[in-house]
Amino acid sequence: MSRWTADDIPDQTGRTFIVTGANSGLGYITTRELARHGAHVIMAVRNEARGEEALEKLRAGQPEARLEVRRLDLSDLESVSTFAKGVIADGIPVDVLVNNAGIMMPPRSLTAQGFEVQFGVNHLAHFALTGLLLDVLAAGSGGRVVTVSSALHKNGSIHWDNLNGERRYFPVTFYAQSKFANILFGLELDRRLREGAAPVRSLMAHPGYAATNLQSAGPTGLLNLVLKITNRFIAKDAGTGALSQLYAATHPDAEGGQFIGPGERGESKGYPTVVQPVKTALDPDAAERLWRLSEELTGARYHFAPAK
Repeated sequence: MSRWTADDIPDQTGRTFIVTGANSGLGYITTRELARHGAHVIMAVRNEARGEEALEKLRAGQPEARLEVRRLDLSDLESVSTFAKGVIADGIPVDVLVNNAGIMMPPRSLTAQGFEVQFGVNHLAHFALTGLLLDVLAAGSGGRVVTVSSALHKNGSIHWDNLNGERRYFPVTFYAQSKFANILFGLELDRRLREGAAPVRSLMAHPGYAATNLQSAGPTGLLNLVLKITNRFIAKDAGTGALSQLYAATHPDAEGGQFIGPGERGESKGYPTVVQPVKTALDPDAAERLWRLSEELTGARYHFAPAK
């Protein structure tokens, strides 16, 4: 796995990927590289105008790229449902879902359904989206779900008695909670897929410290200033950061339950390798509790179709 780059992606002709947050940052790079290797990519974006701008930019460099933009507002579960129903109604065969989009360290705000926005967007919306599309993924070829977490999941836990930050709220703490939830979800999804003999793999990935628009779009005040400085002098570029999720989404040997991240400097830099989640994220009871809670909050119910 040493020194694996986007040039090593196998031919993806005939395969369809959904990438959330595809118009910028890691999602944009992921879309570009998948399209470069022949994939059809559905760019799931909140702002369709920005999505179309990104599509045109990609097509300028890749005129034959098979891309389409569809609206998906992860801060509203109604939009998640509408998006998934549209994909299903149009009979689109989806092979891989990359749960990439995220919000990072904003002041406290709530989603349309009243959830703390980082937990709602980064975890709950992707939980619902995956459940809605699971049958489509199972019917595809070598189905995969790649959930993008963060090295900061290591500082996270689920604040069961303060899930939405009503009692106290710290942007970094609640970002870590959402990324910790990504790991609990990805591992529990893998367990349930295996138990149901479903032909879909669940993997997780994190980029290390990559400079993207997340660091400037969410944080405010002193935190925004600090992240701008570290982006400039410490972070790696988004192209390198996207390698982990590209590996998880495309490498033939990537296995369900694996967590892919950079292998150097405390997982902040380097090429993709298998890394280990923090031990507290391996708690099956916490994963089961989060799953039940996520079902309750989103209304999503999973159907684990066995392989035929």
